Amino acid sequence: MSQSKSRWLRVDIAAQTLTVFDGAHPVKEWQVSTALNGAGEKRDSGCTPRGEHRIRIKVGAGCPLNTVFVARRPTGERYDAQLAAGHPDRDWILTRILWLSGRQPGINRGGDCDTLRRYIYIHGCPDTEPMGIPLSHGCIRMWNHDIVELFDMVEAGTRVEIVQGNSPF
Repeated sequence: MSQSKSRWLRVDIAAQTLTVFDGAHPVKEWQVSTALNGAGEKRDSGCTPRGEHRIRIKVGAGCPLNTVFVARRPTGERYDAQLAAGHPDRDWILTRILWLSGRQPGINRGGDCDTLRRYIYIHGCPDTEPMGIPLSHGCIRMWNHDIVELFDMVEAGTRVEIVQGNSPF
């Protein structure tokens, strides 16, 4: 699928979906999992931030499915049931990362509400995790094949709108 300058993303927290648009036209939609704690912008809230964002950095190009990341670096591990059993409390960040940066000062940029400094990503997670149910620590989780497909459809700088139903707040 070719990339377009008019391509942008909408994450709908209420619907638990991520949709890729070309202009006003939806291109592809996936079920996602946003924060168990709901929507919110404050540091340490465990919430998914709302408003306008951009993809700041794409991480993981070319890495195999189930590559494990810590601090945005591949650890050399590949997620599987044995690794999961050995680390039952780990928050798995797998396969690809789209690191988000807020665009609205005082809402999701700067101070104690800064999306980038909160390390909010769109990222892969274990394919055994349910989608369509809020369960993350603030990030937007996707299954591994889905995040690879999305990763290949967008560029750094792509606009990401995170809304809660029909309203951004």
